[in-house]
Amino acid sequence: MKARHAPTDAELPIAGRADQRDRKNEVLTRGTPSVARTIADAVVIKAGDVLLLSEPDGQIPDDQEHGLGLYYHDCRYLCRYELRLGGSLPIALGNAAAAGWRAIFQLANPDISLADGTTILRETISLEWARELSADSLTLTDTLTLRNWNQDGVIVPIELQFGGDFSDVFCVRGLLELRPGTAGPPEWAGHTLHFVYHGADNVRRSLAVTVPDALEQSGETGCAGVIRLDARAALTLTVRLTLSETPMSGERSPTMPARSAPSGPAEKRATMSSDSVLVNQLLDRSFRDLDLLRTEQHGETYFAAGVPWFAALFGRDSLITSLQMLPFESRVAASTLRLLASYQGSKVDEWRDEQPGKILHELRVGELARTNQIPHTPYYGSIDSTPLFLLTLSRYVDWTGDLSLFQELNENVERALVWIEQHGDSDGDGYVDYDSHTAGGGSLINQGWKDSGDAMVDAKGRPAKPPIALVEVQGYVYAAKLGIAGLYETAGNPDRAATLREEAAALRSRFNRDFWLADLGCYAMALEKGGRPLRVISSNPGHALWTGIADADKAKATASRLMADDMYSGWGIRTLSASEPGYTPISYHRGTVWPHDNAFTAAGFHRYGMGDLALRVLEGIIEAALAFEHERLPELFTGFARSEYSAPVRYPVACHPQAWAAGAVPFLVHHLLGLVPDAAKQRLRIVRPTLPPDVRRLELRGLRVGESRADLRFERDDTGETIVEALAVEGPLNLSIELDATADY
Repeated sequence: MKARHAPTDAELPIAGRADQRDRKNEVLTRGTPSVARTIADAVVIKAGDVLLLSEPDGQIPDDQEHGLGLYYHDCRYLCRYELRLGGSLPIALGNAAAAGWRAIFQLANPDISLADGTTILRETISLEWARELSADSLTLTDTLTLRNWNQDGVIVPIELQFGGDFSDVFCVRGLLELRPGTAGPPEWAGHTLHFVYHGADNVRRSLAVTVPDALEQSGETGCAGVIRLDARAALTLTVRLTLSETPMSGERSPTMPARSAPSGPAEKRATMSSDSVLVNQLLDRSFRDLDLLRTEQHGETYFAAGVPWFAALFGRDSLITSLQMLPFESRVAASTLRLLASYQGSKVDEWRDEQPGKILHELRVGELARTNQIPHTPYYGSIDSTPLFLLTLSRYVDWTGDLSLFQELNENVERALVWIEQHGDSDGDGYVDYDSHTAGGGSLINQGWKDSGDAMVDAKGRPAKPPIALVEVQGYVYAAKLGIAGLYETAGNPDRAATLREEAAALRSRFNRDFWLADLGCYAMALEKGGRPLRVISSNPGHALWTGIADADKAKATASRLMADDMYSGWGIRTLSASEPGYTPISYHRGTVWPHDNAFTAAGFHRYGMGDLALRVLEGIIEAALAFEHERLPELFTGFARSEYSAPVRYPVACHPQAWAAGAVPFLVHHLLGLVPDAAKQRLRIVRPTLPPDVRRLELRGLRVGESRADLRFERDDTGETIVEALAVEGPLNLSIELDATADY
């Protein structure tokens, strides 16, 4: 196993650590990811670890309750950036930010009353506000182009105001009110305004704002001037904002966060194109967003979870996203697995919810983490990251045949399996569960993917009682053990493989006995204290279907129940049934719709031969995407019914772009195509191939299975059957097409 990269307790300041234990519940277990004002309409651009959120008109207002600003390494450097013409805000006309690292805002002037009594009529001067982020220079460059459309020359008063707060992202989210360092007063040096913050973690953070020569200092943090524009003429101004993060002079140099990888794919990605312009646009947006979220740490690449709140390494999110991308690119999965293995738990630490063999939940690199005000150094409060680590490794080898990674991480694999059997099962009933009370009141209350504090409720809407064994986590464990068993068998250890298969079979038998609710026609969301099932209808069982742990008859009944009107909103499956007392369509996890959740559920439908239901889910998600800017699926949206609204109602603080939402459509399409790899046997099974709605032809080029590569065409004939044609195959790949409705994965 690689050496851990995280700072040790000896390396980190410990002042305040003990009295933070009680506060940790308050910090981590709120029902939403942020209590900041909505960012649903925010224009987001990102380059490496630098990201910027602004209003649709480019502004960042002087309002501490918003989450807008310029961020780097969990710190918001810039919290205010306002532009005024003649003392008033410009009129917003439109914006574009499809490239991800660049945005353009088109604005126009309001009526401007000048000192000489004349007026510049509104919308006679255009302003193009172009912004570009650079990950290499840590710079935001704004190019302001004013064009006079009048027949006479004009004089335009222009003013800029800036603000730097250096708030940790946890403070921006409203989860803490801490700033342990010291901010210096803003200072002008010529045409550059300097904001400086001396962190308690011995890091000096600074923001330098260089304004055009045409503008002069106006007040403590502003600049202003008068721009002369000839008739029909244009003039360009440039504003440059540069971030800096350096160890403070004379102090111990802290372990600095790693820099991000440049945007763009790290390997040649398999491509997918169809005769549907819409499907092509959605796939293109998905891959663009994933390139934007691609991040490097200690030489390893992973997908950061989401902008702005979760632009960090997450066990669950980064693993799921790399798994979603395996048919298209595999190296990120290998890199993510190595990186997470390097942080694998080695001891019992209640402050971080760490246990031997456990895979981390979240790693933060900001001031609060680096001074132990929060436990994310890393924090291990996730019950599913560990089985997902094993599952992703086995699926990676299925696609690549790269058994060397399994051999490299074999010690990590065994430690993870031991964790599942020991620490992962707190009450010894054979199910992986979590009990937040065992960590001294210091952990997340809920530790599955629905990890908000109010996510797990019983049939009366009351909080579930720990220990809680989630339905989907048992599926992850089942699939992980089967997958790792296959790796052991290939590696020449049939005895270990047989043991894992026996354990998986026993788990499947118990699961279908204890989680099944015959009278409700669905699996329980979880088992709470005493093994009592939570008798609520939720989306969680959909993930269990994807893993294959469900009995076939129960899977079909569950699918039917999940597609009933109280669960299916018209754009997707809700996280909780609208008929449940705990349902709230605007709750983070109790009634909203999550694209990735739907993708895994629909993949489960297809696995059990219900391709028609999978298509219905995909159709809803595709149509929902049309309502969002650039066809970008957000982290989640609200659960209001399509019969009541013409478009999905946005969730106010959803991340966008967000990793597993970006991976949802490619993941589900590849499952609909029925791609089941077995690189060890140089084989690709194509099981019950089904094309997306309104697609008659789809081509998948550069698909890699082991050392082989294939170009495939899927085409729907006049009878509705999907015909598969191999356009080209390089290497000894054996293709088998299985149309039998009973064919198993």
